[in-house]
Amino acid sequence: MTQSVLVSVAWPYANGPRHIGHVAGFGVPSDVFARYQRMIGNDVLMISGTDEHGTPLLVQADKENVTVKELADRYNRQIVEDLAGLGLSYDLFTRTTTRNHYAVVQELFKGLYENGYMIKETTMGAVSPSTGRTLPDRYIEGTCPLCGADGARGDQCDNCGNQLDPADLINPVSKVNGETPEFVETEHFLLDLPSLAEALGEWLRGREDWRPNVLKFSLNLLEDLRPRAMTRDIDWGVPIPVEGWEDNNAKKLYVWFDAVIGYLSSSIEWAWRSGNPDAWKQWWQDPAAEGYYFMGKDNITFHSQIWPAELLGYAGRGAKGGQLHKYGEINLPTEVVSSEFLTMSGSKFSSSKGVVIYVKDFLAEFGPDPLRYFIAVAGPENTDTDFTWDEFVRRVNNELANGWGNLVNRTVSMAHKNFGEVPTPGELTDADTAILDLAAKTFDIAGENLAASRFKNGITAAMHVVGEANAYIADQEPWKLAKDESQRERLATVLWTALQVVSDCNTLLTPYLPHIAQQVHETLGREGVWAASPEIREVADDMPVELVGVGLPEEGATYPVITGDYASQQAVWERVDVVPGTPLSKPKPLIQKLDPELAETGPEWAPVQ
Repeated sequence: MTQSVLVSVAWPYANGPRHIGHVAGFGVPSDVFARYQRMIGNDVLMISGTDEHGTPLLVQADKENVTVKELADRYNRQIVEDLAGLGLSYDLFTRTTTRNHYAVVQELFKGLYENGYMIKETTMGAVSPSTGRTLPDRYIEGTCPLCGADGARGDQCDNCGNQLDPADLINPVSKVNGETPEFVETEHFLLDLPSLAEALGEWLRGREDWRPNVLKFSLNLLEDLRPRAMTRDIDWGVPIPVEGWEDNNAKKLYVWFDAVIGYLSSSIEWAWRSGNPDAWKQWWQDPAAEGYYFMGKDNITFHSQIWPAELLGYAGRGAKGGQLHKYGEINLPTEVVSSEFLTMSGSKFSSSKGVVIYVKDFLAEFGPDPLRYFIAVAGPENTDTDFTWDEFVRRVNNELANGWGNLVNRTVSMAHKNFGEVPTPGELTDADTAILDLAAKTFDIAGENLAASRFKNGITAAMHVVGEANAYIADQEPWKLAKDESQRERLATVLWTALQVVSDCNTLLTPYLPHIAQQVHETLGREGVWAASPEIREVADDMPVELVGVGLPEEGATYPVITGDYASQQAVWERVDVVPGTPLSKPKPLIQKLDPELAETGPEWAPVQ
C-alpha cells in the first residue's frame, strides 16, 4: 500500500553561503531518505526553503552596507544553486519572504490567539546600547544559571538542554559586538507552552522509534516549560495579525515562530503551483500520512516542542481547548531526525570564525557524490564527526574509486571486450549463486536501515556487497577464462553474474549517489532517467492570498525555486534484471581518484591549518 511521506527539511538561514556542516545535518540525510521512499513506491513530498527573517540578517546587511532584502535575495539564490548542485530532490524549495508564507504564518498565529494560546505580557528585552537594536536570544551568551556552563545562549543551554531567557544568563554578552546588553520592558505575545504541556507530553511519550538522543533531549524539555515570546522588537519579518499591532513596523513575529510554519506554507505553495491547491492535505491532514523532519541537533527544540505546540494550540488540543480553523487539524511530526555536528579539526563549523568549507567550493572541485558519500558513510549521524581531508581522500580513493568505480569499470570493460553485450549465462555455480543471493538479501537489510534513518548502516551494507563482488571477480579470474576458448560459456556466466550484481549495487547506492547511479545505468546499456535530478526554476510571487500589516513582500516579485519531476524516473528498490544481448560500450571512468597530496595540504580554498 502506498504511503504518503512528508520529508520536511530544516530551512538554511540566508545570511551567507552554506558550508558542508550544514548539509551534513539537514541536506544529504533527508535526500537519501526521500529518494529511498520514492524508490519503494511511496508518495513523497520533500519541502523546505531559505529562512530569511530575524536579526542576524539585519546585522549582516549592515556589515555589507546593503538592504536586508538584497542580502536575502543574494544568498537565497546561492543556497538554491548549492543545494540543487548537491542533488537534493526537493519537490519545492522556496523562501520565507513570500506572500503565501506570510499569509500562512498569520493564519496560524490568529488561530493560536483566538484559542487562547498566545498571551500578551510585558517582558524584558535585550537591547544593544550602541545601536538601540533588539538582540536576538541566540546572539546573547553567558553562563547558564541552572548548570553553570559557559557559552549558554539566550534561548537555551546546549549543555543541560534547558530553555532560557536572555535575562536569566549570568554575565550576558552580545555576540554582535561584545557589549553587555541592556534589558528594557517591552510588550510581547508569548506562546503559552505550560497550557500545552500535557498534550505535548502525551505525544512525545508515544514517540518510541525516535533516535534515543533526540527523544531524551525532547522529554527533558518538558520539565521546564515556560511561556515563550513569539514576537520581537524588530522591523523585518511577518506583521502581527492582531488589531492595533499589524501596522506597528517595530514589532514582528519571532523568526522561529514563522520558520517552522514554512513546512506547511511551502507545501501549500507547492500544491498551488502543481495546479491542485488542495493537494497539500494528503500529507498534512490524512492521519495515515507520515512526516519526518531533518535537522542538526541545535534545532531539536523548535521541532519537538515549539512546532508541535503551535499545531496543538491551533487545533485547540491544549488545556484551554479551542476551535478548529482554516487548515483544520494538522498532523504532528512522525519523527524528528536529528544529526550531530560535523566538525573540522575538532571545531564546530563556523563562518564567523573562519572554520568553514563552503558547499559551492566543494562542488566546483569534487562534484556532489563524493561529498554525499562521505557524509553518508562517515558523517555525524549519531555522534559528532570530525571532517579531515585525509579521511576524505582515503574514503574516496579506497572505497568509492577503488571499490565501487573499479567494480563497474572492470566488469563492463571485460563484457564489452569479450562479447560487446550482456552475455547469456550458462549453468550457475555455488559461487555465482552465493554472490547473487547476498545482493538480493541486501535489499531488505539496507532498506530496513534506510526506512529507520540509519543511513550509515544502509550504505555499509551496500558497500559490503561491492567488496564481495570484487572478491568474487578476483576468485573467478575471468581474464584467464577469456584466454581459453573452451571456457567461453563459463566466462559469459561469470560476467553476467558480475553485471547483475553491479546492477543490484547501483540500485542499493542510488539514494546516496544519484549522479553516479545515473552514469552506471547508462554504462549498463540502459536508456532514460534512472535517478532524477532537481532543477531550478524562476517563479513569480503571485499566489492569491490575504495579508494584513506593513512591510509585506512585493506582489509579483520573482525568485528561484528548486523542484523536479521525480515520478517519471525508473529507479525502484528491487532487482532489475540485466538482459542478455543488451549492447555495451567501453566504459568511461566513473570516479576521479584524488591526489594523495590533498590529504596533507587540503585545497587552496580550505588548506590544512
